[in-house]
Amino acid sequence: MNKQVNTFISLFFLTIILTGGCATSPQPRQLANDPVFYPAPPAPPRLQFLRSFSSSSDIDGGISSFDTFLTGQAAKSYSLIKPYGVASHDGKIYVCDVQASVEVFNLEKKKLHRMEGAKGLGKVVQPMNISITENNNKFVTDPVRGEVLMYNKEDQFVKSFGLAGKWKPTDAAAYKDYLYVVDAQNRDIKVFNIETRKHIKTLGKNNDDSMKNLAIPTSIAISKKGKIFISDTGRFQVVVYNRDGRQRGEISKAGVNLGHLARPRGIALDRNNLTYVVDAAFENVQIFQENGQFLMAFGGSGKEPGNLFLPADVYIDYNNIEYFQDYIDPDFEVEYLVFVTSQFGRQLVNVYAFGKHKKGNYLTEEELKEKAEKKLKQWKKDNNSSDQ
Repeated sequence: MNKQVNTFISLFFLTIILTGGCATSPQPRQLANDPVFYPAPPAPPRLQFLRSFSSSSDIDGGISSFDTFLTGQAAKSYSLIKPYGVASHDGKIYVCDVQASVEVFNLEKKKLHRMEGAKGLGKVVQPMNISITENNNKFVTDPVRGEVLMYNKEDQFVKSFGLAGKWKPTDAAAYKDYLYVVDAQNRDIKVFNIETRKHIKTLGKNNDDSMKNLAIPTSIAISKKGKIFISDTGRFQVVVYNRDGRQRGEISKAGVNLGHLARPRGIALDRNNLTYVVDAAFENVQIFQENGQFLMAFGGSGKEPGNLFLPADVYIDYNNIEYFQDYIDPDFEVEYLVFVTSQFGRQLVNVYAFGKHKKGNYLTEEELKEKAEKKLKQWKKDNNSSDQ
C-alpha cells in the first residue's frame, strides 16, 4: 500500500505543480484573437508564443516597393541556414548559424547583420553555441576550429581558448573568473582562467567523485550559486554538479512520456532555477523544477506557430520584453522571454513569453497542498473500499 500511496502522490503533483498548471502534452491553447498559449486547457496558460525570426525580412519588413523604385534595386533578403545556439543582450539576438557565422538580429535598428568580430582572427568556421555574460562579453564555441572565441561588448574579437587537436568544444559558460567548456570529444568539462586563457583543470578525470560517467555531454548552464547543469544525450538526462565536479543531482531519464528525455540539447535556467531543456527527438522544450520534478512542455512537432522542427537551443531573456509588446496578449502578464532555435523549417528563432494570464486560476502553494491532501484522502478511501 505504501508503494501505491507514493505513486499516487507523485502522479498528483505532476498534474498541478506549476502553480495550478498541469503536466500535459505541448498542444497550444488558443484564445479569441488566436494567440498561442501553453499548456493546453483546462490549465491556465504559462507561455505565449509571440513570433519567429528566420530572415532579414522578418525584422526589417523587406525593402518597400517605393525604395525599390528610387534605388532601382530589387529587395534582398538574407536567411538563416541552420541555426543552433542563441543568446541575447542589449536589444540584440545573437544566433550561431553552423553553416555561416554568428548572425545578429538588432531589434532596435531592425536589421540583421553578421557579428562584426567574426572575421579575421575572430573568424568562426562552425559556430555552435554562444553565451553572454552580464557585462556583455560573448563566448562562441567552434568545434571545427577547435576553440572558444571571446568577443567584447562591441562584438570585437578579444581572445580564444583552445587545446589544438585535442578536444571538441560544443558549449561554454562563464562563472566569475572561469570559463567552463563542454568537450564532446573527451566527454568532460575543461575549465579555463578567463584572464590568462590557461587551462587549469578538467572535471571528470582522475577523481572518483567527479563526473566520470558523462556519456555524450552537449550543453551547459550555471546557476547563480555556481551549480553546473549539463545536458547529456548519452544519459538521456541533465546532470547537476558543483564546481569541483561532484554530482549533486540529475533531472529526468530515458523514456517516451513527457518528463522523460530522448535527445537533450540546449538548457537554460530562469531566476527561480526552473530548468528548460530542449529535446531534439520530441521536438519540444520541457520545464523542470530544480529537484527534477517535471512541470510542463511546449513547442512540439508541426508547422503551426509555436511548433518546433529539430530544436537545438533555448535562452531566457529578462531585458528585451519591450521589443515584443505588440505581440503579447493584453491580459498576459510577462515575466521573461524564452528564445528557442529550430534547425529547419520556416520558424527558426522562436520567441515565447513566460508569465500568467489575468483570467487564469493559478493556485497558491497552500491551496496546492490542501488540494493534494484532499485528493490523497479520497484516493485512500476509494482504494480501501475496493480492497474489501
